Amino acid sequence: MKVATWNVNSVRIRLEQVTQWLQDNPIDVLCLQETKVVNENFPRSSFTDLGYHTYVFGQKSYNGVALVSRSPLSDVSMGFGAILPEATVGDLDEQKRVITGVVDGIRIVNLYVPNGSAIDSDKYIYKLGWLKVLREYLQVLLQQSNSLLMCGDFNIALEDIDIHDPKNRATQVMATDVEREALQNVLSLGLADVFRKFTPEGGNFSWWDYRTGAFRRNAGWRIDHHYTTPDLYERSLSCTIDTTPRKLVQPSDHAPVIIEF
Repeated sequence: MKVATWNVNSVRIRLEQVTQWLQDNPIDVLCLQETKVVNENFPRSSFTDLGYHTYVFGQKSYNGVALVSRSPLSDVSMGFGAILPEATVGDLDEQKRVITGVVDGIRIVNLYVPNGSAIDSDKYIYKLGWLKVLREYLQVLLQQSNSLLMCGDFNIALEDIDIHDPKNRATQVMATDVEREALQNVLSLGLADVFRKFTPEGGNFSWWDYRTGAFRRNAGWRIDHHYTTPDLYERSLSCTIDTTPRKLVQPSDHAPVIIEF
């Protein structure tokens, strides 16, 4: 089985690029983030024509996640509120950032973690609160399934080698100690970074700013991740970043990351 995560930065704008990539890379499940479209306007037919099923949780202009699967998914749910009590979730599901489903016995959790904007801003505090609820959400899911893959755009570089230039990283959103500790707290439930199983060295990134020729200089960050339970970690055969789509005209600023079991 092959599963890819890809922040496409508007599925309708990048639709031709995404569908062509799927034809060139006939994976089993594609986890999309930042789809930026309400459910009824998601371009389903473009994926069903390729033999895929679509499951979407979107909103206008911002955020949005989707699962595109060759086989039908079971037990699909959207948002924290499908599993956690309202008192815990609060207003977090107003931003569409969480979708999950099961295929071939594997629970896939597709996430678009908040960016955080700037340290100590309201958005930064929101991000930390969101990650705290994510841990509670995963605790419930892990009680139901021993085989879980959590992937998506985490907007966090977990290690210094995940940043092209980690100098002053402690004062940069997406790399502060507090954000890293919050994500590590989530991973302490028993999840591991599969990319690092196969690629322990630095210089491998999944996001490059559109500005200052960052992609040309490979001045990127690795913020798109696959984390798994121990059984899937052992079963994993590869985890790679495909930079090919980032070379296209008007691409997403992220590249797809593919895991194979």
